[in-house]
Amino acid sequence: MRALISVSDRSGAAELATRLVALGWEIISSGGTAAALRDGGVAVTEVAEVTGAPEMLDGRVKTLHPVVHGGILADRCRPEHLADLAAAGGAPIDLVVCNLYPFGSAPSVEMIDIGGPAMVRAAAKNHAHVGVVVDPADYGTVVEELEATGALGDTLRRHLARKAFAHCSDYDAAIVAWLDADAPPGGAVVGAAADGGAAHDASACGGAAGSGLADQAVPATTALPESLVLHLRRAEVLRYGENPGQAGARYRRAGVASWWDTASQLGGKQMSYLNVFDADAAWRLVYALGPDPAAVVVKHANPCGAAAHDDIAEAYRRAHACDPTSAFGGVVALNRPLGGEAAASLAEVFCEVVVAPGYDPDALDRLGAKPNLRILLAAAPETPVLHIRSLGDTFLLQTPPRLERWEGPAAPAGAETGPSGSDPRGVASPQTGDRDGGVGALDGARGWEVVTERWPTAGEWRDLAFAWRVAAAVSSNAIVVAKDRCAVGIGAGQQNRRDAGRIAAAKAGERGRGGAYASDAFFPFADGLDGALEAGCTAVVQPGGSLRDAEVIEAADRHGLAVVFTGRRAFRH
Repeated sequence: MRALISVSDRSGAAELATRLVALGWEIISSGGTAAALRDGGVAVTEVAEVTGAPEMLDGRVKTLHPVVHGGILADRCRPEHLADLAAAGGAPIDLVVCNLYPFGSAPSVEMIDIGGPAMVRAAAKNHAHVGVVVDPADYGTVVEELEATGALGDTLRRHLARKAFAHCSDYDAAIVAWLDADAPPGGAVVGAAADGGAAHDASACGGAAGSGLADQAVPATTALPESLVLHLRRAEVLRYGENPGQAGARYRRAGVASWWDTASQLGGKQMSYLNVFDADAAWRLVYALGPDPAAVVVKHANPCGAAAHDDIAEAYRRAHACDPTSAFGGVVALNRPLGGEAAASLAEVFCEVVVAPGYDPDALDRLGAKPNLRILLAAAPETPVLHIRSLGDTFLLQTPPRLERWEGPAAPAGAETGPSGSDPRGVASPQTGDRDGGVGALDGARGWEVVTERWPTAGEWRDLAFAWRVAAAVSSNAIVVAKDRCAVGIGAGQQNRRDAGRIAAAKAGERGRGGAYASDAFFPFADGLDGALEAGCTAVVQPGGSLRDAEVIEAADRHGLAVVFTGRRAFRH
């Protein structure tokens, strides 16, 4: 019996070879693996001795030889295969132990393995007769079965072959991702409208199609490649899916890091599908709310509370107060370590999950007393490259929305300015650093245009920016009422915008007076302002782009509202 061992990860290789030799196996190897095995006291036959051909091209060609691949691929049940192999001077190879160059650790052309995948795939193809091992964690299982029975059983060989093909698939996916990331700009346009025109959506907005910035189509570029190699590994088995009776699991993209991969669960029951879904929504939103302490409450993937404040405990109390009824059984996310005061408030209500970047001992004691509360410790969320959604056996891909740095318009002469009067935009200078949440007080407001006679005050500007960020995380049609950087009314997932506005205004009550009113898409008619007026809001942010923008602006001027157009919509379905 012969084993060919050629590995980049050499952990446990010498011990494996030693135990194989003790069972009477011959060990074939090459290059650095052969040297490592000899250093471990293992007798090794060099591949060059087997093939009669020395390594060449600086080691690029070592095992690519008919004698090697014939020895792996020969069907032991077909005499003609064995005759061909013997005529070539070869003999069967019964076990291939190989893992590939660690491409992911230092991507480059020289780290693209050729001989390794060829051997692994050959052995996996011929798994009816040949064992293939790509994971050092399987060495013990392989040797134990050989020691117990003298051969590898069909079940184990098939299991190892499946792992081998998955190993190669992971490897190829990493190379494709590297080549895509390094692709030159200006590649083929993919996914644009067939006629190259704008993609309007009147029905989603409840009125006529728009003609302004909000509805201009943006062609896909190389950010949306012609093909996408998506290789997923199961990272976590979940308690159940959306409902008990449905199986659920979380998978991760091979070679791509997510905040979930380093998160720790410090207490509570096993996570379910919806726990993960809602926790992710909450965690991403709380880090989009600006540089100050912030808290978010999410229920069924929609925020039902959000607030920023100098004190994290107060931020949580304000977020919860937005809609306490909906917050029952929700997910809470905070962008600051959780202290005892905030934990005391949180412990008074029923919630499913809390996620924060840290917990002090008193907070953990308080929360740990609730055995069903899932307590997650997590790093800041990553910025995704693509959003992917499955539709049965087809998929939708898009680039994610991004916040941009504030470059607001200059106010006209006589317009109200900020507290010091020094900034013509009516705001204090925004944060520019990537601290904490990674966005400044008015990041995301690039290109915003004041379209009414009255300009927003400094406080209104901040509430507009805050409300817009929250609205972008709410299912469409979405309306958010915010005051003092606290959401006080949220209307989510309605088939028409007026109903969303009514819901937001009703939930806000008197708390929205003097605040901001955000809509994730334009108002097709002037009655889109009714919710803002009902809530007592004095400033409105919306994309603009409706055929009736002039009517909306005229109505806003009659009521003394300040209206800002973002120039882009924020639908989330």
